[in-house]
Amino acid sequence: MATIKDVAAEAGYSIATVSRVLNNDPYLSVTDETRKKIYEAAEKLNYRKKTIRPLVKNIAFLYWITDKEELEDVYFKTMRMELEKLAKANNVELTTYKITDGIDQVPDDIQGFIAVGGFSEKELDRLRKITKCGVFLDTAPDPDHFDSVLPDLKRITTRAIDFFMEKKHTEIGFVGGTYYNPNTGEDEMDIRERTFRTYMQEAGLLKENYIFCNRGFSVENGYHLMKKAIQQLGEDLPTAFFVASDPIAVGCLQALNEHGIAIPGRVSIISVNNISITKYVSPPLTTFHIDIHEICKNAIQFLLERVLEKRKTVKTLYVGSKLVVRKSTN
Repeated sequence: MATIKDVAAEAGYSIATVSRVLNNDPYLSVTDETRKKIYEAAEKLNYRKKTIRPLVKNIAFLYWITDKEELEDVYFKTMRMELEKLAKANNVELTTYKITDGIDQVPDDIQGFIAVGGFSEKELDRLRKITKCGVFLDTAPDPDHFDSVLPDLKRITTRAIDFFMEKKHTEIGFVGGTYYNPNTGEDEMDIRERTFRTYMQEAGLLKENYIFCNRGFSVENGYHLMKKAIQQLGEDLPTAFFVASDPIAVGCLQALNEHGIAIPGRVSIISVNNISITKYVSPPLTTFHIDIHEICKNAIQFLLERVLEKRKTVKTLYVGSKLVVRKSTN
């Protein structure tokens, strides 16, 4: 088994320096090149390979999600908590900045950042000026400069429609939220709605009056949108709905149950995220499971590649999903 002495001999540095580097001594001042050589020597000799984690300091966590958005959609809270946990496990020190702090509060000397939420072009320009090492989760607002890890919502949408069509549904509706564009201050069509429209149009099945959207991804929004659909369409209500998120879908179920509309006998529902409550609503929701742990794990890895390994090529990773079939579909 290799020792620190062996690593020191391989790297060409003193035993004391190697020991302090491998033990992440925060008071040691050495160059990145020195650290790199020592880590490479340790890995080559298989010295405590699985436990060597260089300390990565001065990383900004830009959490551009409002308290209201986090409260309405547990997806973001889960992502934040998972990211914080994995950062700690990987010896990455995060300093959190929230949307209420504003982009100007982010220091000029950060090593890199991890970001969640919507960012304006002005904010992106500021980030480009202070660092090249950044990873966005759940969105890809600047794929020419920064890494991104996000669920493949286009593929989720087309798979949902394919599932319904395989079950012989031809009357398929959509219920969802809108995307707030920080550049224009306007609400815009979410990628799930855009994909739904395109794919249904190609199949010759698109009906404009089957699409119901409003700002927000909350239970309340889903409830009001489905009530609107029931009131406007009556007996012409679609036999299936693809719903953009689980909280919206929970609200849809409440409205359908209130009106005595059988699920899935009269209306089938598929949603997105697979949050914990989807197993316990009535009926349990068929939904796409998005692996938040996998998204956050890859985001941390991308950050470490940029900061420690000096990777220059920009990466965008789309993470796949699994359809969890429950009793809201037949």
